[in-house]
Amino acid sequence: MRAGVVAAGTTLMMLLMSAPALALTPDDGDDPGPGLSAMETIGLYVIAPIALFLVITALVMVLDKSKKQV
Repeated sequence: MRAGVVAAGTTLMMLLMSAPALALTPDDGDDPGPGLSAMETIGLYVIAPIALFLVITALVMVLDKSKKQV
């Protein structure tokens, strides 16, 4: 129990001491590009992984060299 409390406390302190707010101020040389539209975001993070999964699955099924059991 004590070890769990110490681990949780340490993790909490590390999270609180980190400075994510510094990411809001741009550094020298930052050049952010234009944002993605809703359709681009859906395509990139939903459709592309599903398509990649289907392509890999199809390749594995087509190139499977094991003998089929009947």
